[in-house]
Amino acid sequence: MKLSPRETDRYFAAPDPTRAGLLIYGADAMRVALKRQQVLAALLGPGAEEEMRLTRLQGPDLRKDPAALTDAVKAVGFFAGARAVFVEQAQDMIAPAVEAALDDWRDGDAQIVVAAGSLRKGSALRKLFETRPDCLAAAIYDDPPSADETRRLLTAAGIAEPGREEMARLMQLAGDLGPGDLARFVDKLGLYKYGDATPLSLADIDACAPASTEAALDDLLNAVAESRSGEIGTLVRRLQAQGTNPTALCIGATRHFRTLYTMAADPGGPSQGIGRLRPPVFGPRRDTLLRQSRRWTAAKLETALAALTDTDLALRSAGQAAPAMALVERTLIRLAMLAQAR
Repeated sequence: MKLSPRETDRYFAAPDPTRAGLLIYGADAMRVALKRQQVLAALLGPGAEEEMRLTRLQGPDLRKDPAALTDAVKAVGFFAGARAVFVEQAQDMIAPAVEAALDDWRDGDAQIVVAAGSLRKGSALRKLFETRPDCLAAAIYDDPPSADETRRLLTAAGIAEPGREEMARLMQLAGDLGPGDLARFVDKLGLYKYGDATPLSLADIDACAPASTEAALDDLLNAVAESRSGEIGTLVRRLQAQGTNPTALCIGATRHFRTLYTMAADPGGPSQGIGRLRPPVFGPRRDTLLRQSRRWTAAKLETALAALTDTDLALRSAGQAAPAMALVERTLIRLAMLAQAR
């Protein structure tokens, strides 16, 4: 049986111990590993490793010794509780060994959990797990973590249900960070809030959020939009040192000023225009955008967007002679000065 993405989230939080086997596969090894850890922890409970209720096997080893999987599934441990055999680095060539173990599986045997990389539609492992009524197959896609998954991480870290704005900020981070980085961030957030009974705040999140190129880019764009031209050169050098290319910098600036233009062009003014932005903007960034919108009229923003478009075209031109980053820096300084003009 094949699990849909929504069913996967629910099942991994509360797996069925009567199933004979579960296949977890996906192109992102980190996402597959995190899901495997989640389902094994939910299935076996605490202390499984110490009590030897979890047996680990390498997929390539089963090619040489196919019976090892059946032996591990049938083995009786010294401790009571659910048992599982985890097969990692699985490939289609071990499908016969897995099928033999599943055919011989009986109630009370260890559940078989198999983790694999990307598997094509006609994969022997996928066909095996998707067609058997006593097995499940779950594809792990490269989508950002869902709200339910983020809440699960928060609960595991001892953090109570966050408010609306705090959850929106966490989901923004979930989209920016990889799955492993998000899990580490939430663990850090749990330590930061340890012994603190107050609700999770935006300040708490920002205090623990990892430094990133996105944060440095926000600093630069805020300096431009707020006419702090003296800071632009230093911030551009920092982004350049982090590997940001001029075209990406120009695209980020265009996106920021297009957001300000959407606010300024709204018939109800920036305060109503910001409410129409998608995705919604909350917290400190909302206050920052409203503050910046007071400096910019729709006409000025049209001029700024035209300058950025010209710069982007120049960057993509084969005949461009000036250094690309210097060209972008000059444009950003011009925009900062434009905001001051009356």
